[in-house]
Parts: sequence; C-alpha cells; structure tokens
Amino acid sequence: MSLAHPEKWPVLALNGAADPELLRDIKALAAAAEEADGNPPLSEQTLVLLRGAGSSDHLLTTLALYAPDEDSDPSSGEDLAGVAVVVGEPDGTGVLEMAVHPSYRSQGVAGRLLGYLQDTRGLRGLSAWSHGDHAAAAKLAARFSYKPVRELWRMRLMASVAEMPDAGLPDGVTLRAFVPGQDEGAWLAANKAAFAHHPEQGSMTRADLEARMDEDWFDPAGFLLAENEAGELLGFHWTKVHPGHGGHPPIGEVYVVGVTPAAQGLGLGKALTVAGIRHLEQHELHAVMLYVDADNTAAVTLYQKLGFVRWDADVMYGPLTEN
Repeated sequence: MSLAHPEKWPVLALNGAADPELLRDIKALAAAAEEADGNPPLSEQTLVLLRGAGSSDHLLTTLALYAPDEDSDPSSGEDLAGVAVVVGEPDGTGVLEMAVHPSYRSQGVAGRLLGYLQDTRGLRGLSAWSHGDHAAAAKLAARFSYKPVRELWRMRLMASVAEMPDAGLPDGVTLRAFVPGQDEGAWLAANKAAFAHHPEQGSMTRADLEARMDEDWFDPAGFLLAENEAGELLGFHWTKVHPGHGGHPPIGEVYVVGVTPAAQGLGLGKALTVAGIRHLEQHELHAVMLYVDADNTAAVTLYQKLGFVRWDADVMYGPLTEN
C-alpha cells in the first residue's frame, strides 16, 4: 500500500491492557512483521501485559496508528499501520517497543509514533528495543539521538544432540519436572537469586510466572528442576517449543537456565543446558535457539562449546534524548 502523510493520521493512545479488538490487531501486525523479518517485533512480556496478565506493577502505554485507507479490511487488522508500546516503571523509566506493518513501511509510520510519544510524554528515562539489528531501526535511533547500549544475541544449534559432550549432574543432585501448584514459590525464589542482577528475568513475579503457565506453549515436562538431597532447588532449565508458521518448522528454545549462588561452580549450568536440549530432541526439532547477552562471556563461551553459533541480535538503544 502507498499512503501519504502518516504524520497527519490520528494516534490512538491507551493506558493499560488492550481491548480485544486492539489486541487482535496488534497480534495480526506482529505476526505479519515476524513473517517479513524473521523476528518477533514485540517481546513476550509486552504481549503478556497487553492481554492484561502478568505483573500489575508496570505502567503500560500503547500508541496505535490506523491508516485511513478505504481498501483495507478492518476485520483483518491490516489497517493498523504501526504500534508503539511503553512498559513503564513507577520511577519514570521504561522500555519502548515498536512495530510497523510490512504494508506501511518506508512511509514515516515509526517516526510519527515516536514523534507523538516525544511530544506527549517525552523520551526521558526510556530505552528502546530493536528486535533484530535492523538498518531502519538504527536510522530512526540516530534521528532521535539514541545510541546502542545493550546487545542480546540469538544463538542457534543445528548439530545433532547426540554430538554434544556429556555433562553429568553433580553428586547428590537430581532432576525432575516442575509441578504446577507446588513449585511456584520455590522457583521464584531460586530465579530471583540466580538472576539478581538481570534487568528482566530477576524481577519476575508470581503473576508473570502464572501468565506464562497459561500460554499454549507451556509444558511442565520441559521445565526441569535440579534439587539436592534435602529437596532444595539449586537450578533449573525451562524449555520452550515454538510452533512452525509460514512454512517455517518448529524450533526449540533454551528459554531460561538458572543456577542459584549456592550451586555455582559445580558445573550444574552445563548439565542443565544439555539435559534441556536432550528433552527438546524428543520433539523431533531441527534446531534449538536461545537468547544471551553479548557481554555475558561465560555463558556465550559455554553455548559455543556446545555447538551454538550467533544467529541474530536484538539491540537496545538508550538513553533517549533528555526531552
């Protein structure tokens, strides 16, 4: 579609969870963008909050730009040209994510949304994700004086799991599957300890956990817990299977691996990683992927030794201009 003057289109601004129609349109836009780019444009946490689940501590602001096009079909959601979502914190900081429908790109849609945000809220205290290191995002970032401050690698394993090195559990440590209704509290405590300095994972709440347990992909059999002989939780490997779409086959994910401080140095992280990947192999997947901070040298080195290679990257920009 070729539409003129997006800077004149009205912006729909909403605080809090999205209503069913807007959520439908956002999901349709996100699916179209992922099909075009190979990357989901919005994080899982953002989608959880948009549907009204997860932690209520976040302040959610959504900007939606609908194209005034008589040829578009409102029931398909394709008249939603772009969306911007700010997941804010009580201290005024926040994280911005944006997505533009492939049919409306290169027409100033993202600039219109970011300009509106700048005029109405200001950009002070915000950082912004580009899921996939896209040239268009880098250009927009430079326009608004953003700079890269964090790089999150996506790594991919294509080799057969049978070729992976053996990694036995430490003495006295056993693995079992997560039990819903029993293990939530212990897991949240272990997760908080394992990710005390992680900006997203370490702050997960009971509501955040339960929201993910409500997702279609959740499988407790793939949520592995490592315990000592006293039944204390020392670590975990939560796996995930992404269903195939658009002709792409399903892919497994090392969703999160954590080891509590008390169990550091035992080789448990490697053992958990291998155990989870072997579990994913049972789904007859052709590949396994994971996310890891590029500057987490220890984790990157471990994954490379297991056969993972860098596949793509998400880039966070910030701080934004001091407007």
